Amino acid sequence: MRRTRQINIRRALALAGAFNFLCSCAKASLLPFLTLYFRQLGLSPAMTGIIMGAKHLMTLVWSPAASLLSKHYNKRRVAINCSLVLSAAVALVLLVLPPAGAPGALTSSCNTSNTSSAPTQDLHKFNTSSASIRPHTLTTSPSNGSADVNPGPETTNSSSSAHKEEPRPRLSQTNTSVVLSSSHEEMKTLNSTVAALETKVRRSRSVMVLEETEPSRFEFLGSLKEMDSQSQLFFLILIIMSVWELVSAPLECTADEGLYEYLDFADASDHYSSTEVWGLLGAACGAGGTGLLVSRLSCLIAADTPRTAVHFYCYAGLAAAALPVAVYLPLYLNKKRDRARGLLKALQLVHGSPHALLCAFTVFLAGVAGSAVDNFLLWQMQDHGSSELHMGASLSLASLSQAAFPLLSARVSKLLRPGRVLVAGSASLGLQCFYYSLLWSPWAALPAQVLSAFSSGALWWAVRTQCEDVATPGAERSVRRVFNFLSLLLGSGLGSLAGGFVVQRFGVTWLFRGVAAGLMAWSVCLPLLQWKAPRQRRINYSRLLAADASEASDSESELERDWLDKAMEEDRGNNNYNGRKSF
Repeated sequence: MRRTRQINIRRALALAGAFNFLCSCAKASLLPFLTLYFRQLGLSPAMTGIIMGAKHLMTLVWSPAASLLSKHYNKRRVAINCSLVLSAAVALVLLVLPPAGAPGALTSSCNTSNTSSAPTQDLHKFNTSSASIRPHTLTTSPSNGSADVNPGPETTNSSSSAHKEEPRPRLSQTNTSVVLSSSHEEMKTLNSTVAALETKVRRSRSVMVLEETEPSRFEFLGSLKEMDSQSQLFFLILIIMSVWELVSAPLECTADEGLYEYLDFADASDHYSSTEVWGLLGAACGAGGTGLLVSRLSCLIAADTPRTAVHFYCYAGLAAAALPVAVYLPLYLNKKRDRARGLLKALQLVHGSPHALLCAFTVFLAGVAGSAVDNFLLWQMQDHGSSELHMGASLSLASLSQAAFPLLSARVSKLLRPGRVLVAGSASLGLQCFYYSLLWSPWAALPAQVLSAFSSGALWWAVRTQCEDVATPGAERSVRRVFNFLSLLLGSGLGSLAGGFVVQRFGVTWLFRGVAAGLMAWSVCLPLLQWKAPRQRRINYSRLLAADASEASDSESELERDWLDKAMEEDRGNNNYNGRKSF
């Protein structure tokens, strides 16, 4: 007889929490500082925005597809382990790339925290060094032809006067023979150059014929050869980031899907949301700990190795630490559950509700604003003298404040409805972005990070409530995935592309001000649109089930009464027949 498998819910939640903690810690130790590393390499803001936008859009397409493939072939654990190993290996490849400018561009990144005074100091050093250099002239004596270097402006006058008084040399027989031999040699070299030019012209004609036959191939090769170092570096980073996203995108989606199905199989799916808090705590520890570690190191941790490489080493180390936990991670395969149909049904539910569409557009704007903060906030802080310590502390405080919002959600739900919480979240995010445009000191960004509890935390709490109102039983998680993938990732991708060009043209300050103006305008229009939108009546499925149960019980009692009545009548008839027969 087959023994039933015992399921330990506490052990499963502990392993899932540890895995989310380590994965979030690894991402927070590198991904927020990645655009800063691109800036040190010499990439422009537009190039940085294109790279980060391609990263988000590739995650939007590849992450659900990879999760479906791993589920179809029952290779979820293999996909998770390979994703951890390959993502750590591909991330270290970025350290091999040379900077686009001077070879020592990365080594000078230690002093970029004081960028406000760096240009004036460099200009002062250049003026002092140029003032200490005096012009030197080279004079030749007519007698022996030796050269003497004499400093000062007086040497120029003396050399000019000596040049004027120098007599012209007379031609002799030896001189004429030397001139004839030199002219003969010049004729030979001229003939050789003419022959070389003829061969080059023939080769160029043959190349032109080949280009006419195969124009696309040679134009592409020629464009690669003519590309400058910055463009070459941009395309190399874009290729590496694409490969990195291909191997790292399936990790989170595959692990979440397997864990949820495992808890659902054990009738404990209500405990799934508890693992999200460990992810936020891991992000706080990763950003704060890595920033503190990098700020304590010297400019070079080894020969020609900048200290920014510590972010990549921490990412690889934490990914390796998560690998043993991934081996024992609780996973379950539910073959009866079709995720593709669930996503299509969730899209139909969101499309059919006006309030859900307003919520989706709000999350889209939040994704655009989040991409501006994630990509260029550290640039703004660096321009105002912030070091890795200030940046890590700022990111850590934002994650901690976002994790603390569930403690306030009970009081907020009593004071405000979910629609008003959505408006308050978008307005708080707009205030944050406007505050980022007014930074004045290294620690100035810390007070704004406290608002993350009311911007990101309140915003996603309202999204979860909207998902429960719209979704049918069992489809809440699919509706939430629609908001995450189609709104947040799509908004982050398009926002990164647009934000890079805005920073290239107007600067980081005006990017934050433009995002803040858009969010504040939407927070004003959103209550009016919610008031005008028709509100659909929510079906209370618990009451329907209770009503069905009561109706079924009534019918069953009626059947029981009918059966008893028939039995009693038959019993009475039989008794009467027996009594008559006895008499």
